Amino acid sequence: MVYEGITSVIGNTPLVRLSRVYEDLQVQLFAKLEAFNPGGSIKDRAAFSILGNALATGEVRSGTTVIESSSGNMGIGLAQACAYYGLRFICVVDPKTTKQNIQILKAYGAEVDMVTKPDLQTGEFLPARIRRVQILLRQIPNSYWPDQYSNIFNARAHHQTMHEVVTALGGRVDYLFCSTSTCGTLRGCAEYVRAHNLKTKIFAVDALGSLIFGGLPKKRLLPGHGAARQPGLYRPGLAERCIQVSDLECIIGCRRLLRSEAILAGGSSGGILMAVERVKDEIPSGAICVALFPDRGERYLDTIYSDPWVEEHFGEVGPLWQQAGEAQECSTMIS
Repeated sequence: MVYEGITSVIGNTPLVRLSRVYEDLQVQLFAKLEAFNPGGSIKDRAAFSILGNALATGEVRSGTTVIESSSGNMGIGLAQACAYYGLRFICVVDPKTTKQNIQILKAYGAEVDMVTKPDLQTGEFLPARIRRVQILLRQIPNSYWPDQYSNIFNARAHHQTMHEVVTALGGRVDYLFCSTSTCGTLRGCAEYVRAHNLKTKIFAVDALGSLIFGGLPKKRLLPGHGAARQPGLYRPGLAERCIQVSDLECIIGCRRLLRSEAILAGGSSGGILMAVERVKDEIPSGAICVALFPDRGERYLDTIYSDPWVEEHFGEVGPLWQQAGEAQECSTMIS
């Protein structure tokens, strides 16, 4: 096929059966590979949805400077979108943002603004990044904040994501495993399920130490999974169940995917795989399960796929991919 511009390539990502990662699996497990979006992640959908609406309403116009806080994928999606529309983009990042992501942002022409100190009250970088965004918005005339954490067009982009999944599987999806950060994907998929009266049960996969579903904060090393506050897009009851996974589990899951299925995926994808492992024996035999894998693994070569980095933070690498971490149920999120 011939496509008209890069925006027309976003979406319609492949759905592949995972048949090797687990032996004697009694359910049908599929992965939707969002790494096949042109910017490399599921955030391409939200970035173009948000900016497309802002351009249509006049919130963004020629000469507008787009300013957003991002640890990686949303920033890259917005950098791509701004390059396409000819807009200046400033991405506010923090030290956990990987070198690869910063290089990609700059390659698209984005200006990178680094917040070096976390918020004094919470010890997290997200509040500090948001404050920096607000400062820049006041300083720069004709500037626009996409606010991925609250913008409803983030969520609406994922009505299409769920539509693609349901269509590919003939209208039946019993379980959907979805990672959480801004809650855009979670909310969009949940809204689609309800609007179409589907029986799909959504399992939200969150980072251990994230505050999206409550609980206690904990240091997290991997960017883009979980959040240091409850996003504006969050609503109670979006998921049937929440499963929290540790950084270590994300690493184990990623390495298992690579060894068994030859899928080089990002950190939250590994977390989703480990969440599936946690509950797979509870799911009825023959059920159709879909795991949304948000991004590609090349952006984690210096962390998840680096033996020295893993050894520094978690100990000996050899047996790690065979071990289980410390996944736990989110007791605050059963609805």
